[in-house]
Amino acid sequence: MKNKKMKIARVEMDLSQEQLAKVVGVTRQTIGMIETGNYNPSLKLCNAICKALNKTLDEIFWES
Repeated sequence: MKNKKMKIARVEMDLSQEQLAKVVGVTRQTIGMIETGNYNPSLKLCNAICKALNKTLDEIFWES
């Protein structure tokens, strides 16, 4: 499942995939794969992404 909420939050923060990747310590490709639903991130990475985007786990990763 695509993670549109993560992409929207990233764009709202005016961050590129590469910038977010650098902040959380992964590659740009990893961020891209999470957004397209081709990679299931660890809880540690989910937390780092949420912190970088000023969002909660529920806001970014919980399916509605």
